[in-house]
Amino acid sequence: MSILLLHTRNLSRRRHLERVRDYAQEHGERLLMVMKDATWESDYVDRVVSADTTSIEETVAAVRALVATEDEAVNGVVTFVEQSVPAAAAVAAELKLPSIDEKAAYLARDKYAMRSAFGAAGLVQPEFALAATVDEAVEKAAGLGYPLILKPLIGGGSKYVRRVDDEKELAEHFGPLQKGAWTGFAHDPLHTGTRERYGEVLLMESYVPGSEISVESLVLDGETRVVAVHDKPLPMEGPFFEEVYYTTPTRLPASLVEQITEGVDAAHKALGITTGATHTEFRITAEGQPYVLETAARLGGGPVYQSVLASTGVDMVTGLLDLATGRQPRTEVPAEPTPTGFYLFFAERAGELVGVTGLDGVEADERVGEVMLYGRPGDQVLVPPHASAAHGHVLFSAPTFAAVDAGFLEFRDAITVDVR
Repeated sequence: MSILLLHTRNLSRRRHLERVRDYAQEHGERLLMVMKDATWESDYVDRVVSADTTSIEETVAAVRALVATEDEAVNGVVTFVEQSVPAAAAVAAELKLPSIDEKAAYLARDKYAMRSAFGAAGLVQPEFALAATVDEAVEKAAGLGYPLILKPLIGGGSKYVRRVDDEKELAEHFGPLQKGAWTGFAHDPLHTGTRERYGEVLLMESYVPGSEISVESLVLDGETRVVAVHDKPLPMEGPFFEEVYYTTPTRLPASLVEQITEGVDAAHKALGITTGATHTEFRITAEGQPYVLETAARLGGGPVYQSVLASTGVDMVTGLLDLATGRQPRTEVPAEPTPTGFYLFFAERAGELVGVTGLDGVEADERVGEVMLYGRPGDQVLVPPHASAAHGHVLFSAPTFAAVDAGFLEFRDAITVDVR
């Protein structure tokens, strides 16, 4: 038997690929990968097939050709990257393997379709509208109210997402964000179809003041099992929304966590997600009202996987692979998870990466479980709104949240991303 991985270059997914390789070896299975222009990723798999992963049709065709030349049958399909979720669903349907269906995969990527599905299910969420021009945006803003959020229909990582506080800012930023939203995600398999369906619109949402959290879940036969909730302790008020600091387990009261868990399950049902791993984000108002922002039909990005593992001992990559191959995943969470945090560091300005200072001292700290730099000297780095990912992370655990928070402050002050 073999496992099929659909992948796109993402430097923060190295640990994911390591675990998939080990899982395949533990079960005596081959690991196959469809990816365009693979480099270091090839070291983790038994066979790589290059295909234009910007096209779902070409990806499915490449898998069909791959399967025809393999002696072993494929018994599971997985992906860890946002843009490959619809392709993974299409491939699984082709091979009659466990997966979310293609409609659910689409709803989890098209943010307007997702908002509409949430609305039809009665979920509490921001008000929303579409706009293709500044004049239309100004008209829609009158109903939504300021401040509001502008964002692409597809994409992720808060790329080309911005808060605007009044009509002047809306007029100033609408055009550049609209251009970035459609040129910056031209590689996405949904790009052409989404643009044909809606035109070059931006999604507008009412701004929800409050704190932000993310929820990591496994879904087994339609049953939601929340594995971890991450708090984002730093204010996330805009104008951009870089995700810098996460901690888990959540420090929210148990009654609110129960309400959030019910909201995650409702979001899964609204989108039709009946299996796999998900990452759901909420805003929590000062009054304690959760507003669902979005649900991704994949594991959380960056070091979320490592953070959940360090805190709870639950390996969500293993869980996803179990679900994809028809095995029973482990979802039991300890009564007292280990306080864990991670710091995502960004450059202060765009340019050429010279290096990152301070990492050696941070790595030697006894609280630190992992330090990872995503790029190499000479790489071009971007900053918001053009950046879709951080430049590296530090993962750390301690007996108390006070020690975790103190570690974040120390590591933040110690690390500098040097750019010229």
